[in-house]
Amino acid sequence: MAPRHAQSPARKSLTRRGKAVSGLALTTLVGTALWAWPASGDDHNSHPDAKHGTPTTTSRPDAAEAADPEAAMAFRPIPGLSDAARKQIPAGTRQVLVVTGQGVNATSSAVILYTRAKDSQNWRPGPTWAAHNAAHGWTKDHRYGDLRSPEGVYALTDAGGRLAAPRGTRLPYDHNNSFVAHGTGVEGEPLAGAFDYVIAINYNRVAGSSPLDARRPLGASKGGGVWLHVDHDGPTQGCVSLKPAVMKELLRTLDPAQHPVIVMGPPGH
Repeated sequence: MAPRHAQSPARKSLTRRGKAVSGLALTTLVGTALWAWPASGDDHNSHPDAKHGTPTTTSRPDAAEAADPEAAMAFRPIPGLSDAARKQIPAGTRQVLVVTGQGVNATSSAVILYTRAKDSQNWRPGPTWAAHNAAHGWTKDHRYGDLRSPEGVYALTDAGGRLAAPRGTRLPYDHNNSFVAHGTGVEGEPLAGAFDYVIAINYNRVAGSSPLDARRPLGASKGGGVWLHVDHDGPTQGCVSLKPAVMKELLRTLDPAQHPVIVMGPPGH
C-alpha cells in the first residue's frame, strides 16, 4: 500500500505546472503595477480610467486638512467683522480687542482679544469677557452727552489709573490721583474705583498722551475721554467697562510693539 501522503507522478507534474503559472501571473501583476504607478507626485489624486486608460481626478478637499491642519488654518480671519472694519485694522497690528454690543441700543457687550503671530493671518481668540457700554447703546456719529459709545476701529496706545500699573504693564501708564470718578453712574450706582485702571480708546484724542489729556482734535462737540475702565455694575456714558481682573489682564497683555487696536460696535456694524 502506498504511503498516505505520496503523490502520483501526474499530480507532481501538475503541481510543478501550477507553480510555474502562478509565478508567471505574479510577475505579470508586479510588472503591470510598476508600469501603472505615476512617476511623480503631481498626480497622486488621480487613477487610471478602467475603460480608456486615461486619468480621472478624484476631488478630496479634506485631504490637505487631514495631512496638515496647521496649513488649513493658515488664514483664519477675525469672525463677525465687516470688510470695512477689517480694512481699517493696520497691517502691523497683531492684537485686536473686539467689543460686540448685544444690539444698537443695548448696554451690555462681549469682549474678546484676538492675537496672531508675526507673518500669520491666523487670528486666535482669547476668553470672552462681559462688559458694559453706554446707556443708550451705540452710534456712528458720537456727540458729547449723547450717552452712546462710538462705533469704529481705534488704536490703544496709552493707559493710566489711580492705582499703580500692574506688574508687567507694557503700555505707557500715567499713575495719577486725578483718575477719580465723581458722583454716581447713569443708574445711580457708585463709581468708586471705576478709574483705578483705564486704557484710553483713541477716539478724538491725542495719541501718546495721558488719558487725562483734554485735547479734542475733532472739537469738543464730538466728545472724548472714551476709555476702557473698571466696571461699576452699570452702563457708562460712552466708555466700555470691564471687571478689575480683566483690566489688569489687558494691561499686562496689550503690547505697543504689536500695535493693538479696538474694534467696537453692535452686531452687523
